[in-house]
Amino acid sequence: MNSSQPQPAAHDGGTRLPGPPSASLPPGSGTLQPQQPAPSLQKGSGLPKGPRAAQRVWLAAAAGAIAVGSALVLGELLAGVFSPALSPVTAVGGAVIDAVPPGVKDWAVALFGTADKAALLVGMALVIAALAALAGVVEDGRRFAGVTVIGFFGLVGLLAVLTRAQVTFNAMVLPIVTAVVAGAMLRFLIRRLQEWDPLHVARGEPQATGEAAPARRRFLQVLAGGAAFTVVGGALASLWRSAAAAVSEARSRVALPAPASAAPPIPSGAEAGLDGMQPLVTPNPDFYRIDTALTVPSIDPDTWVLKVIGMVDREIELSFADLLAKPLLERHVTIACVSNQVGGDLIGNARWLGWPVRELLALAGPQPGADMVLSRSTDGWTAGTPLEVLTDNRDALLAVGMNGEPLPLEHGFPVRLVVPGLYGYVSATKWVTELKVTRFADDVAYWTPRGWSERGPIKTSARIDVPRGGRPVKRGTVMFGGVAWAQHTGIGKVELRVNRGPWQQAQLAEGISLDTWYQWTLGVELTEGQYEVQVRATDLAGQVQDKQRRPVAPDGATGFHTIRVDVQP
Repeated sequence: MNSSQPQPAAHDGGTRLPGPPSASLPPGSGTLQPQQPAPSLQKGSGLPKGPRAAQRVWLAAAAGAIAVGSALVLGELLAGVFSPALSPVTAVGGAVIDAVPPGVKDWAVALFGTADKAALLVGMALVIAALAALAGVVEDGRRFAGVTVIGFFGLVGLLAVLTRAQVTFNAMVLPIVTAVVAGAMLRFLIRRLQEWDPLHVARGEPQATGEAAPARRRFLQVLAGGAAFTVVGGALASLWRSAAAAVSEARSRVALPAPASAAPPIPSGAEAGLDGMQPLVTPNPDFYRIDTALTVPSIDPDTWVLKVIGMVDREIELSFADLLAKPLLERHVTIACVSNQVGGDLIGNARWLGWPVRELLALAGPQPGADMVLSRSTDGWTAGTPLEVLTDNRDALLAVGMNGEPLPLEHGFPVRLVVPGLYGYVSATKWVTELKVTRFADDVAYWTPRGWSERGPIKTSARIDVPRGGRPVKRGTVMFGGVAWAQHTGIGKVELRVNRGPWQQAQLAEGISLDTWYQWTLGVELTEGQYEVQVRATDLAGQVQDKQRRPVAPDGATGFHTIRVDVQP
């Protein structure tokens, strides 16, 4: 057939219409796609409805997610160089932690335990991805609408940075840079998408295949490149920021001095020796971690300084080298989180090395009327500790060592507070940089305005570790075991009862000290069936633990730990 003759047009409803000659197309444009009916338009969006529109929405959402994700990764990488202590993500995460009601915090700790920060990061990632996808969709429908959404959240990031104690000029610049990069990346991706799938489709106009293929390739290549950068860069940023390589290397060079007063030897009868029980001394990797730091602060021990200020006769500055030169004490101390539920595992026992806080405060000279020491972490977190607790004869320490090695980064390296007998929220400040001698009437700590009590003595309690609740055991003598604690007072006895029957006294292992937990065991004869088993502790002063079931707020949970035991043949 001669090319100058009219060609058959696309078949539409049984009618053939003459089409334009193919020779009249511009060179390189290819042949026209078959004419399709003009799709209906979405109101106000300029986009068609139907399957093709759904694909377009998903592609625009992907563009938004990749644009924001790659910009956030870039911001985290830049933070590793210019603002190691604070990044846009950690600033927003910290602000979220500060803003959530105490009940939400308790729920998160109860549900996720020491993985609460990982859960927060996952939740933040999902919310950011959803908002980024929305930005992509609205940007495709209306120019600069998605960029405006990104700009708003850049402003939120800046405000979050301004609330952090580690705020610097570099930290303030980062959320702005991140938002600008995200907006530019979004505009670029949406333009590539519209080149591939332009609005001729909305008008019912065909697109030449010669135009579509290169545009499609360009869009998908940019999208894939952004996704690859987000994944690889995110992994690098995570390793960079979480590993705190320089500080880890500095920690490895720290040589702890021999203690002037070593920890008393662990008595031979302190370990109960029952299979399945927790170790008497908790290994560092297994020690619980609950704090408000979304990422572990990185503090160079060579530049660390502790300041003692406030109602004192002499303000003091102490360097890490000064601290290591002091006569250090080594003591086993059990510490617990106020969020520990009855029977929970947010408690641990370790061998700590440090300088008594009472000696430091004696050098500063607290003034009359002072009754509280407000300790401050490098990230701004604070704890209010009664002054008398830090100046009495208990071994409250500025700790530099844990179980024979420098403090792990996540447990407060280079220096933290360890105070026997008090929950961590009023005493156990990690990464400590300041002690302010003051009054409870004049200053409040981080958790006090959030509904927690000013003073938090650890409640006497006992826990059943063996057997695990809900697991079947064989009939006969069933061995029970666990731990009990009454810090700074000591445990006098532990008792067990079955099905609310009479209390039976357990065998109590010898304690390391009054400031540590005690292990206990008891064999009970049980036949087939299901049983309720409860445990209670009595301290050396004869005070039985509180049986009333109370939640962790405002000053620690109470009640008897209760498990169900299924005894089988």
